[in-house]
Amino acid sequence: MTSVVVAGVDLGASSGRVMVGRVGPGELQLTEANRFATEPVRVRSTLHWDILALYRGVLDGLRAAGAGAGRLDGVGIDTWAVDYGLLDSTGALLGNPVHYRDARTEGVMDKVLAEVPVQDLYATTGLHMLPINTVYQLVAAAGSPQLTAARRLLLIPDLLVYWLTGVERAEITNASTTQLLDVRRRTWSTELTERLGIDGGLLPPVCEPGERIGELTGPALEATGLRGDVPVIAVGSHDTASAVAGVPADGSRFAYISSGTWSLVGVELDQPVLTDESRQANFTNELGVDGTVRYLRNVMGLWLLQESLRSWRIAGVAADLEVLLRDAAEVPAFSAVIDPDDPAFLAPGDLPARIADACERLGQPRPESPPHTVRCILDSLALAYRRAVAQVQRLSGRAVDVVHVVGGGARNGLLCQLTADACGLPVVAGPVEATALGNVLVQARALGAAPGTLGELRRLIRDTHRLQVYRPRPDERAWQAAGSRLGRTAV
Repeated sequence: MTSVVVAGVDLGASSGRVMVGRVGPGELQLTEANRFATEPVRVRSTLHWDILALYRGVLDGLRAAGAGAGRLDGVGIDTWAVDYGLLDSTGALLGNPVHYRDARTEGVMDKVLAEVPVQDLYATTGLHMLPINTVYQLVAAAGSPQLTAARRLLLIPDLLVYWLTGVERAEITNASTTQLLDVRRRTWSTELTERLGIDGGLLPPVCEPGERIGELTGPALEATGLRGDVPVIAVGSHDTASAVAGVPADGSRFAYISSGTWSLVGVELDQPVLTDESRQANFTNELGVDGTVRYLRNVMGLWLLQESLRSWRIAGVAADLEVLLRDAAEVPAFSAVIDPDDPAFLAPGDLPARIADACERLGQPRPESPPHTVRCILDSLALAYRRAVAQVQRLSGRAVDVVHVVGGGARNGLLCQLTADACGLPVVAGPVEATALGNVLVQARALGAAPGTLGELRRLIRDTHRLQVYRPRPDERAWQAAGSRLGRTAV
């Protein structure tokens, strides 16, 4: 087994990065080559992704990665889910992709469910009912000039791969988030596309993580300064799929929280859970690396904190995160709690005001300062995690002994401790860069430089990365009382 150097391109909803991974026997190192913002742009009334700026960030990162490492043996790309670009018959992009937080899908879910009953939709796709899902975006775009002229639809990571290689594919972990994939057959559902009037010919062939998609084209090599045949390898191109592959778990009795702009709370299974109870709880069955199923629930996540910080800075209010977290730790617990998944929090804007309004509607005091708002957010997230971890065990039949928190939230010590307290389970925090680690490990394994099973890949992470353990300080009555304010128990 030889060592390899690969580039893991990891684009999140707020920032993107290109990481250099060095992987070999007993070796797993990450170095950041480039980091850049992934902020949306509003043009008139529509919220878009600045996809060319993102692609430039990828090219610049690959150039820096190659220059720093001396060579690249592979490239893999993961991003957020559901959003897409449309190509015309010449392969040209038909406009900037629309952001999932755009308002165009409001009310569209009801239109879809009038054509395909919710029970049928869940039985086929196993996916939760979120208005941002690709299927609702496509129905919202029906009849538009762009969709009418389109020959191919490519999800964001697949679009970037296409620009690098000229090859059109749909990597399956991200394809499973569209609500157009048959989760049991692992293929596009022609029945769904036909019933909804969606042109199934827009959807490219599906590929699995670890497949070699193609090589960097001449223009891509010139733009990045790279030389030779540089393969682009399919990874878990939905960033959560790569993050779960990068969870340093030992065994199967674990829950994970991929904690970033969104929080994805769930377990890893071999088969989907398609019961009506699962559907009613809004749990989702997304496909993972090595034929696994990511059985999870979406929670609004650190978006609440990120957008609050942005609002305070715009208003000229001091908003240093480290100071706010320190001060929030001194605020009495459960001064106020909210439902993080309230649709009122989905769109950008003045979230502190919306949070205060939600507290008032629930008969609680409005947070009186930024630290009180931060404590409200963190208590509420921990409460949502508690409920999701309890539900996922009951619905899946998989018992959990430990909760792994990976991603940016692993840095938030207060949130991690509150999560341990809320769940009554130890929390293992880290690695922060689990998504990039999952990305580069799948590449390295495909190139013969990493061990073969997910368990072995995870052991390599445990052996090479420092993790922080938070022990629970359970106070069952307090958490149950806080949950009852939202009209539910904690479970």
